[in-house]
Amino acid sequence: MVASPEKIQLKTSPAPASNDRVAVLLMGYGEVESYDDFANYNEQALNLLTAKFAPVPTWIYPPLAKILAIFDLHEWSHQHGQFVSPHNAIFEQQRAGIEKNLQEKWGDKVKVFKAFNFCAPFLPEQVIPQIKAEGFDKILIYPLLVVDSVFTSGIAVEQVNNALAQTFDGKEHWVTGQRYIPSFYDEPAYIQLMADLVEAEIKNDLAVAHLPSQIGIVLMNHGCPHKAKGFTSGIVESQALFDRVRERLMYRYPLISVGWLNHDTPLIEWTQPDATLAAKNLIDLGATAIVFMPIGFATENHETLLDVDHIIESLQKQRKGVTYRKLPCVNDRPEFLKMAAEWANPQIEALLSESAIAVNPSLAVRDHAHSHGDHGHSHGDHGHSHGGHSHGDHGHSH
Repeated sequence: MVASPEKIQLKTSPAPASNDRVAVLLMGYGEVESYDDFANYNEQALNLLTAKFAPVPTWIYPPLAKILAIFDLHEWSHQHGQFVSPHNAIFEQQRAGIEKNLQEKWGDKVKVFKAFNFCAPFLPEQVIPQIKAEGFDKILIYPLLVVDSVFTSGIAVEQVNNALAQTFDGKEHWVTGQRYIPSFYDEPAYIQLMADLVEAEIKNDLAVAHLPSQIGIVLMNHGCPHKAKGFTSGIVESQALFDRVRERLMYRYPLISVGWLNHDTPLIEWTQPDATLAAKNLIDLGATAIVFMPIGFATENHETLLDVDHIIESLQKQRKGVTYRKLPCVNDRPEFLKMAAEWANPQIEALLSESAIAVNPSLAVRDHAHSHGDHGHSHGDHGHSHGGHSHGDHGHSH
């Protein structure tokens, strides 16, 4: 069941003075719900994602997007009986649930908007003007994805920056306060929830027929390219998430592997083992049951649904006699929505207590002209310190 695009956020409502209100911008991928949108979706994805790691010239994106749309039609319609992704409907439930939790604490001071990286009518360039029109001047950017990298949260910030640049009227910027929530790969509550969901599945379904040492667990992360034109691709955080979930399970269930859900692009070296190979390895070690648990995705999408279905179908043909189980993402589980709201509370508190800062982007042009001589020298130091400290700071901010 898929909800049609809601009108819930398109209503402008009068509210208290802007300086004591925060717009939480919850960001997800968004997935197409009709075939007509595939080519546009693919072009957005190619521009935002593939361009950062694949040696593909930009002029090829529009025709390539149309070719990919033909493959999408075959996979989603012919192979999967008019599959319609539940992602957008689930994400709206996440938005509403997080907003409900936040408003219990903050009331009308907080409103949660949603934006999709790839899907109108909720692209950041469409939602940011809405936030401005409703009188907000403080924004908390909140990518609801697990890995903080340029391929997930990074593209969210890129799109928000583009939208904010478009809404600048040449004087002071209307945004006076900003905060950002990095990924929750290191949040103990999320890590424990992942382990609890796996244990519950085993106890309720598999424990009667399989010894603990015969139950293989594949913890699925979002695949990452190893080389991405110098961008951080999220491998470090994803690996850390896997290690922490594994630590909570391994004393009871020894057969645990990471399984990366890769986009197998030619010429690109992707994280290994992929989910298929991970399962085969565990079966070789004596697993008679395999549990596939997505830890690197908070919201169900075609990767966690169609891709994992394909993996299980191929394994059933090659490795018969093994029991396979696919677990859902956390989606709109009440305990997840509660913890996701709690992660936002310190940032909202900071935005409400900080003094507003007037920013005039046109001053940056003049500033650049004055300091041009020194700029080249200091830039190297800046790049070095950023690379050395940014991940530590991200992890610490929780």
